[in-house]
Amino acid sequence: MDGRFSRRWLIKGGLVVAASPLLAPTASAAPVLPWPAANDIVARTKRPVFPDRRFSILDFGAKGDGKTDNTVAIKKAIDAANARGGGHVVVPKGTFVTGAVYLKSNVDLHLSAGAVLAFGSDASKFPNVLTRYEGIECVNRSPMIYAYRESNIAVTGKGTLDAAGTASWNKGKDREYLEALVAEGIPPEKRIVPGSGHTMRSTFVEPYSCDTVLIQGIALKNPMFWQLHPTLCRNVTIDGVRTDASTARSNTDACDPESCDHVVIVNSHLGAHDDNIALKAGRDDDGRRVGVPCRNIVVAKCVMDGNWGAITCGIEQTGGIRDVYAYDLTVTGETKYGLYVKSNTLRGGFTENVNLHGVSGTFVRSVAYVLPDYNGQTGPNVPRFGPFTISHSTSTRCGQAAFNVRGLPNSHVRGLRVSECRFDGVANTENVLKHVDDLRFENTTINGRPV
Repeated sequence: MDGRFSRRWLIKGGLVVAASPLLAPTASAAPVLPWPAANDIVARTKRPVFPDRRFSILDFGAKGDGKTDNTVAIKKAIDAANARGGGHVVVPKGTFVTGAVYLKSNVDLHLSAGAVLAFGSDASKFPNVLTRYEGIECVNRSPMIYAYRESNIAVTGKGTLDAAGTASWNKGKDREYLEALVAEGIPPEKRIVPGSGHTMRSTFVEPYSCDTVLIQGIALKNPMFWQLHPTLCRNVTIDGVRTDASTARSNTDACDPESCDHVVIVNSHLGAHDDNIALKAGRDDDGRRVGVPCRNIVVAKCVMDGNWGAITCGIEQTGGIRDVYAYDLTVTGETKYGLYVKSNTLRGGFTENVNLHGVSGTFVRSVAYVLPDYNGQTGPNVPRFGPFTISHSTSTRCGQAAFNVRGLPNSHVRGLRVSECRFDGVANTENVLKHVDDLRFENTTINGRPV
């Protein structure tokens, strides 16, 4: 970590405070990030602060013996903290079996080192809640940790969230059922999945329509579906989180901000069996009904260890994605793309002003893959892409062309600029660049040759 960029969060007497604003410009003239707009996003992203009060779940009857159901005890501790005006609900060392955890305003759920929340196999402990399944609003079983219209909330500490126990019920992918309900005009609150004869997985951690959210320090293991899924939220900070690729099943994106505004993701090791970070904004007609973009996103100082995109935009992007800044990312393992943007004329939407700086590592396929005809689906909703910038980035491997970027004849990519980059180990030196306006390569080489 260079001297211009540091994370200095202190926990003093149980009060989470920033010793200096996270990622904020230092007193020197050099900016923390190479974009003033990105520094402004970081400065404006509010972070929660909690009263210096602790509520141990042991005091509410919890037992960390790996077998006692602690759902009620954890709820009582959170309710008590909320009723007192907020504080830290502390999970001590031990394995605490539980159902869904509902976070309330002004509460920090703090997992001590050695603490494990083991989410269980009893589906009845995961009540029906409003959620989004692959970009469509519905009522489904609760995510493992959930909040709805709450503010000033956090999950922090050095402990672990483990969803292995949910495998017996947390399965299914019947999105077509929801699409049929949308087509019939059935409102979200009546699109009830449990009991319908159809099954759809629940996400892992999902604040929904919340403001001022912090997820810091924790590890996630054995996900069944998307892992961190802030949805329709404002002011979200994800800091120092680890998601475990070795325990991830298929379609377990590490972090999926959906229709969120002001999101800062830093210092994290994001493992997945899918995308590392996938920015989303709803799907098709239901996404157009909600119509909320995902915007003002900063990602910095992260390791990307998933097997698809490091930064992915879509496929659920109907509400649009804009103003994304990714800085100093290390791409490892079997990650296919550094930047992966996908939509089609059924989905529509837009991905605008996406910027990568200092991205390095191995790419199984390409540095950037932008396609407007994902899965061959067609309709009347033409997507908009660009501009995109990639700067000061490197590769030691690209299994295909470094760039495969395509627009449509009636919707060109509105800018691709690549500067000060060196891409080595590229299998195919012929880039695919079609319907791209304002195309510029500056001081960039592929396998040692200037582009």
